[in-house]
Amino acid sequence: MTTAAPQSTLAGREIGRQTLDRELSIGTLTKPTFRGVLLTGLPGFLREGFLPLGAFYVGLRLSGLGVGIAASVAVSVLIFLYERRAGRDALVVRLSLAFVALQSAVGLVAHSAVVYLAQPVLANAVWGFAFLISAAIRRPLAGALACAWYPFPGWFRQTEQFKRVYGVESVIWGVYMLLRSALRLAVLLQGSLESFLLVVLLTGTPIMLLLVAWSIRYAIRGLAPPQTF
Repeated sequence: MTTAAPQSTLAGREIGRQTLDRELSIGTLTKPTFRGVLLTGLPGFLREGFLPLGAFYVGLRLSGLGVGIAASVAVSVLIFLYERRAGRDALVVRLSLAFVALQSAVGLVAHSAVVYLAQPVLANAVWGFAFLISAAIRRPLAGALACAWYPFPGWFRQTEQFKRVYGVESVIWGVYMLLRSALRLAVLLQGSLESFLLVVLLTGTPIMLLLVAWSIRYAIRGLAPPQTF
């Protein structure tokens, strides 16, 4: 009885490895590479994360809060349509689009740029907690989002290997988003709009690109069959 569980686990891993190898060999999947995964997911990642905020700032400076909010909504809708036309699931875009609608309504009712900009900061904190909770319950959010970058088979997403790798990534991303949200909220409440946008830029693009690069390399190494090392 003491050896049955380990033997069963090893057998399951071997079957899973053989299945994955077979899908790779017949062309159902392409073998993931750092460059391939990065080029697949990074453009959409940057579009979804920064274009709506940029459109809001330009509209705000040109014609006021209402135009800024309208510009942000318009860009978000265009991104969503582009991603859907390209045949991508656009999970983040769909979630973002729903949030943009709520954010815009609250911003217009409050008629405050601070209230409008504070909402995504608080939403990022919620995402941070969601990442940590998902890792704790072994349903890593990072793994669900990674499927927009690489088409993992459904059976593979249920393996212990997948949950372990993306559980670690979920914790890292969760901590980052909570710390980033705390800093951004402090600057938004005490500083100028320009200083807030500078903090958004510095705590956004550079760090997120590093985290994306690390996440891809960590996943490729962590999910690779043992014999490849």
